[in-house]
Amino acid sequence: MKKSAKRCPASMFATFCFAFVPFLSQPNPVLAQNQNVQVIEITAKKYEYSNSPIHVKIGTNVVLKITATDHDHGFKIGTVPEGAEPNAKAGLIFTSAQDCWQLKKGETTTIEFSAQTPGTYTFRCCHTCGLGHRGMKGQIVVD
Repeated sequence: MKKSAKRCPASMFATFCFAFVPFLSQPNPVLAQNQNVQVIEITAKKYEYSNSPIHVKIGTNVVLKITATDHDHGFKIGTVPEGAEPNAKAGLIFTSAQDCWQLKKGETTTIEFSAQTPGTYTFRCCHTCGLGHRGMKGQIVVD
């Protein structure tokens, strides 16, 4: 009887360590909630993007969710604002930069960036989509 009584506190301590200590090392979910994130849904269809111009605040982390509704399109945007020198510091910092994101019909493409420098950033279709392709563009304005 005495042996089991001595083991009980030790086994309770071991159970505590295995059950609760892993939770102490998990990332704090509150940190993610405090970040300034703006999710913007856009549709790409026959020579236009919806919701343009798009206004975002400087310092905002932006998540674009773009869905092509009629057929395949593309999305291309410069990293420096209009009127800036071509070799200027990037004002939009992308998590995975690409020259042209492919937007497949019926699928949602997610593009994430941080808006660091105020200005107007023009985006356009970079996948030939028909006669009005050259006019398919929009703007993101960082205030």
